Amino acid sequence: MKAAIWVLSATVLFSACKSKQPSSLNPGKKSTATNVDFATKNGGKSKKGKKGVAATSAEPEGFAVMPYKSQVVGPNLVFIEGGRFTMGALEEDVMNSRDNRERTVSVQSFYMDETEITNLNYLEYLHYVQRDSSAEVASKALPDTTVWYDPLSFNDSYVTYYFRHPGFRMYPVVGVSWVQANDYSIWRTNFVNDNLAKQATGKPKKSSLGGKKKKGQAMAESEALMSTNARPAVESGYVLPNYRLPTEAEWEYAAKAMIGTQYADENQSNQRIYPWDGSSLRNPRGKHKGEMMANFKRAKGDYAGIAGKSNDGAIITEEVYKYPANDFGLYNMAGNVNEWVYDVYRPLSSMDFKDLNPLRRDGFLDEEKRYDVKGNNSVINDKLRVYKGGSWNDVAYWLSPGTRRFLSQDSSTAMIGFRCAMISTGRNK
Repeated sequence: MKAAIWVLSATVLFSACKSKQPSSLNPGKKSTATNVDFATKNGGKSKKGKKGVAATSAEPEGFAVMPYKSQVVGPNLVFIEGGRFTMGALEEDVMNSRDNRERTVSVQSFYMDETEITNLNYLEYLHYVQRDSSAEVASKALPDTTVWYDPLSFNDSYVTYYFRHPGFRMYPVVGVSWVQANDYSIWRTNFVNDNLAKQATGKPKKSSLGGKKKKGQAMAESEALMSTNARPAVESGYVLPNYRLPTEAEWEYAAKAMIGTQYADENQSNQRIYPWDGSSLRNPRGKHKGEMMANFKRAKGDYAGIAGKSNDGAIITEEVYKYPANDFGLYNMAGNVNEWVYDVYRPLSSMDFKDLNPLRRDGFLDEEKRYDVKGNNSVINDKLRVYKGGSWNDVAYWLSPGTRRFLSQDSSTAMIGFRCAMISTGRNK
């Protein structure tokens, strides 16, 4: 009986393999539209070779379909499985802004940095910008360290040391405007993709592109994949999508991490006020029971509690891995520093929106001319950007992912940093 079961199972599996339909990862050897053989990277007829690598022949040049396993995961990125969630403020609107009413939206799967961009990350960026760009461009990239200065506080040491001293390497970079954060994302995209291109043409060693390559194989692939600007074509699969600032919906969805409350089918056990369960700001269990889950200002004048029993361990910012990650594996989605998101601010964002991947990129349907900026009766324009998350200098109310504030895209403070996001191509899980 067991033998018969094994034979039947093998037959079913074999039949399933034979009738397998084309997919993005395995499109087959022929076009389903024209029945013409796909070409290899060198232009020849596709023939299955060792480990699935296509071999070449003397056939006429045709449409090449490159081997592809999956999207290369960029440095520091964590996969965020998309889904539906309730976007907007869940707590009392203490600011009476009425600009973030609850609404149901869906967000496609994407990637996000597991930590805020650190001083060390940004110093690396400045190194390459100063080496490869003009003095004017390099100067514009510098963070504003004077954001720490206050005429009524002795924060002068932070002005001098916070950004560059080795003791602050893994602290979040601050003093960076939305424009600078966006420029960093563009540079990071180009730099990481250039590095991937070098790996594709480099020595036969393990890399983020895959396993070891035989001598000459990497070079042959690279020669076929490189475009005129010495970078692999998008169709090659070697090119990462753009690093960018997350949208407000992506950021809020990732911060809530409602995946941690799901228990059966599409049921979720509870809504979340913060990026963790419960209404408490302290860890409810384990060896860290009673410790704060984030870095924030507990009350007026209370930034860290008393010596010997500090409530969150940090008077200003703290290292990016200091506090527990949420259920998506993201650190400091509440507290430490606020974070820039891509969206332009509008008070009607909760009314004029798409329910799939919502984004407000400008004043569409709510133009800035409706607001009396010239008469100084409003500050609303297309250069205001949203930031979220709360900071070391904010009370607990701002730690809730649904809260939102705004600032000019050219401005910066000691309470705002950023992290990057990236689209996920070809998968939901």
